Amino acid sequence: MLAKLHDVPFDDPNWIYEIKWDGYRAIAEVSKERTRLYSRNGLSLSEDYPAIFEELKKIKKEVVLDGEIVALDKDGKPSFQLIQQYEQRGEAPICYYVFDCLSVGGKSTEGTPLLERKKILKTLLPDSDLVKYCDHIEERGKDFFALVKKQGLEGMIAKRADSVYKEATRSADWLKVKNMIMEEAVIAGYTEPGGSRRYFGALVLGLYKKGKLVYIGHTGTGFNEKTLKDVYNKLQPLKTKESPFGVKVPLNGAVTWVKPKLVCNLKYAEVTQGGTRRHPVFMGLRIDKAPEEVHEEIRDNDSAEDHKEKDKQVTMEATKSISGKKLAFTHLDKVFWPDEGYTKGDVIDYYNTMYPHIIKYMKDRPESLLRMPNGLADKGFFHKDAGLNAPDWVKHIALYSESANKDVNYIICNDKPTLLYLANLGCIEMNPWNSRLKHLDNPDYLVMDIDPSERNTFEKVTETANVIKEILDKAGAVSFPKTSGATGIHVYVPLGAKYNYDQAKEFAHVVAAMTQQQLPEFTSLERSLSKRGKDNIYIDYLQNRKGQTLSCAYSLRPKPGATVSTPLEWKEVKKGLHPSDFTIKNIMKRIEKKGDLFGGVLLKGIDMMKCLKKLDTPVP
Repeated sequence: MLAKLHDVPFDDPNWIYEIKWDGYRAIAEVSKERTRLYSRNGLSLSEDYPAIFEELKKIKKEVVLDGEIVALDKDGKPSFQLIQQYEQRGEAPICYYVFDCLSVGGKSTEGTPLLERKKILKTLLPDSDLVKYCDHIEERGKDFFALVKKQGLEGMIAKRADSVYKEATRSADWLKVKNMIMEEAVIAGYTEPGGSRRYFGALVLGLYKKGKLVYIGHTGTGFNEKTLKDVYNKLQPLKTKESPFGVKVPLNGAVTWVKPKLVCNLKYAEVTQGGTRRHPVFMGLRIDKAPEEVHEEIRDNDSAEDHKEKDKQVTMEATKSISGKKLAFTHLDKVFWPDEGYTKGDVIDYYNTMYPHIIKYMKDRPESLLRMPNGLADKGFFHKDAGLNAPDWVKHIALYSESANKDVNYIICNDKPTLLYLANLGCIEMNPWNSRLKHLDNPDYLVMDIDPSERNTFEKVTETANVIKEILDKAGAVSFPKTSGATGIHVYVPLGAKYNYDQAKEFAHVVAAMTQQQLPEFTSLERSLSKRGKDNIYIDYLQNRKGQTLSCAYSLRPKPGATVSTPLEWKEVKKGLHPSDFTIKNIMKRIEKKGDLFGGVLLKGIDMMKCLKKLDTPVP
């Protein structure tokens, strides 16, 4: 994946920023069978950089990595000139800075959002001075670029945080902002040396435009005696009588033309109106670029001013004030459901309209964020500590997570701006806790999650739901069903926050066990699919644990058809019902007709002890 040129640094919460390394781009493939290290044009680098090659073998998993091999000067800064010396004499410290992970365990990660790929990458690399993780900062591109300039580095790479990896594509999802004007050039010839200088006077340079080599100037600076000799020797087998430009170029004196096979790095002050480079300086030969690849750099805009105006227009179109809070909506036209054509903008519009109905099931509850910035194109990722990066008006709370073994900052969605902020993050579905802030250890309801295996029909799901209802009715416990929006049904029982999670789980376990006894042919309490088999419905009572979440009522689901988790009347839970009946297109008409069928889950809860006695079950 390649980056387009961008004129100025910028701040954006949806972007990350990395150092632009001044070295050789390199792909590493590591597996038990063999390890490879090669350039963009497929040239093997394993013999040139054996220390890095051997270090890569320490990686324990089968991976494909993307990064840059750099030589470091005495201050630890990358130097392209030093990498030439390393090739020739093995001098200067080197390092392979890895910034992306394209495959793990034989499975491609290219469709995974960038930030998630980098999280995966960080866990894979050895603790090494030769192979290092390329870190980044988020949002603060201007401050980062100021540090890049202060350190005298070549520039920075800005990358859209949710971007996927696009092989062999120069994408506007990756942008390079240069501190120094650097580019590659094709060597087309050389002039005679003057005075005491040996070998040649200057290199004649070009690049390709529309398939033709175009003259961009010549350089006689940046050489020492050794590099003069080395470049001269490499040019001798390439000498030719014909100019590779095809037209006369503005050069005085004799020129020895060469076949355009060698590529060099060039640093210069500016481009003149005639297209030549002013004050060009030779920075070294490149072994990782083919001449045909050396084109004038593609910009993501026509000019700096055009881009600023374009950015301004996009911001004006995508920024809205919601309840006094400014939200910048991004990628509104990105297609989330390829078959149906629904976009990210449709998701945001849906939650904007659904807000009065869904907020009561989200308010004051920690949110577990499943972000799917590419829609159904990949599985998405769970965003931990989401509250830390949210705008200051977004409420959040730090809660200890046993699985993470640390405090996690959960977002609390109490208003429309926060709901739409979550939708803009790519949260297609909303997953709140069962308990609220005032009583986090006591859920407002318990849930029976009817989760079918792939061979179960939905008719079996509705049959299971009705048996659960019969048991709850016998216990005197009111219940409320809704579709999961995927393949199952959720049955909720209000508790009124009178019982803790353990008590809720035990009651749900009793109901689940009694249901399984009545339907032993196709239900199971075995969580593991491999153990329960593909013919059995799982009655999941373990959803009643602190921190467990399910998609709430009226949540969209990232499923074909853009289905919605929809509250039901019990009389609807019968043969012929299917979650695909309720979608982003028709749910509002249903609410207008039937109203909110789910409000009872937030009212007075059951008396669990009386219910257990009616079921002839010992009180836990």
